[in-house]
Amino acid sequence: MAKKEYRHSVSLDAEKCIGCTSCLRQCPTEAIRIRDGHARITAELCIDCGNCVRVCRQKAKRAVFDKFSDISPKYKWRIALPAPTLYGQFDNLKDVGALIDALLDCGFDEVYEVAKAAEIISEATRRYMRKQDIPRPVISSACPAIVRLIRMRFPDLCDNVLPILPPVEYASRKAKEKALEAHPELTEKDICTVFISPCPAKASYAKNGLSQTSSTIDYVVSISEMYLLLRDKVKRAEPGHSESQSGISGVKWASSGGESEGLFNDRYLAADDMNNAIQVLDAIETGKFPRLEFIELNACPGGCVGGPATVANPYIAKSRILGLRHGLPSSKNYLKLMDQKPDYVPENLMVDSPIKNHIPPVRLSDDFSEAMRMMQEIDRIYEELPRIDCGSCGAPTCRAFAEDVVKGECLFDDCVVYMRRMMQQQKTGGETT
Repeated sequence: MAKKEYRHSVSLDAEKCIGCTSCLRQCPTEAIRIRDGHARITAELCIDCGNCVRVCRQKAKRAVFDKFSDISPKYKWRIALPAPTLYGQFDNLKDVGALIDALLDCGFDEVYEVAKAAEIISEATRRYMRKQDIPRPVISSACPAIVRLIRMRFPDLCDNVLPILPPVEYASRKAKEKALEAHPELTEKDICTVFISPCPAKASYAKNGLSQTSSTIDYVVSISEMYLLLRDKVKRAEPGHSESQSGISGVKWASSGGESEGLFNDRYLAADDMNNAIQVLDAIETGKFPRLEFIELNACPGGCVGGPATVANPYIAKSRILGLRHGLPSSKNYLKLMDQKPDYVPENLMVDSPIKNHIPPVRLSDDFSEAMRMMQEIDRIYEELPRIDCGSCGAPTCRAFAEDVVKGECLFDDCVVYMRRMMQQQKTGGETT
């Protein structure tokens, strides 16, 4: 059976790239190289975190989303799934109902808030964490970039990843289910869900699913595109027409720490930004956090409010979201379970298959003996390099450069620092003789 190709949501326009190395330094998986004056992305290593999109001043990297105009007219019922982050993009948004009305005015037939689903997932997580036989600490599965990073660089922690659907997936499934119940004249093929996303990682999730679980999301449009369509409509919307179906606990998932606060457990850690997340995962793998129960990691600075497809400054967006707490209850949504154990989690909330490491490292060679020889050659070359990780060679680190040399992707002479030192030694030697 052929391996299913992973469909990415970050693209590169090489013609716009000037080879400035900004993206090279920010890629957490060393997926980027600068060759012939332009960046190249190794698809097998990319986790669609969007760091390169955020730092590229030439706009050569971009997040790939569906366009609102791409939604097929064949669908008779279109459901918007707004991420909680969307609420923080608008100044003076005192009533979430105004935003819901604006979405309906854009042409959606229904709005199912992802924040509503987040409250359900929070309760399911609380129940899951009451189980005695689970690996701890439990690591949130809400950020697809973090999950893919774990499967790639920290495979020993795969069993720690929360095996519960992320809120956006639960929202999509529940929205379609409710639409079919409310409108018997519709079929599954008549309904589509459209997630309004802050980042490319979630767009990739919709294309590829989680582990071996496929997604039911049909389209993913960016918050930045929808903001332009919604801005004036939100200002004109009359308050009180529609009502938010979520509480502040679900809306706060938009910023780092919001998910953890909903667990009512103070033995948690919340970290944002990919570099910080990697440090935390390193510490967990080495056993430095033995007493923690839950780990919430977000690839973007500040959490989803810092996604590269947002409009507002993440700190301002977080402040706006916190301001909504005066008009929203703590929570509106709960699991309705009768006569069940406190640690029972409904099967429809669980991932169909465990989170496993399906991203093996890129091999140096299929032949074991050859791979060992290449590894030794990498070590030898690395010892000769300056080991300052300057990036001038087009690789993110000296170690990565040594590997590229052994794989024949570049020449040893591409190390500018080494060659400059050799030239200086020759010049000095020539003057003394």
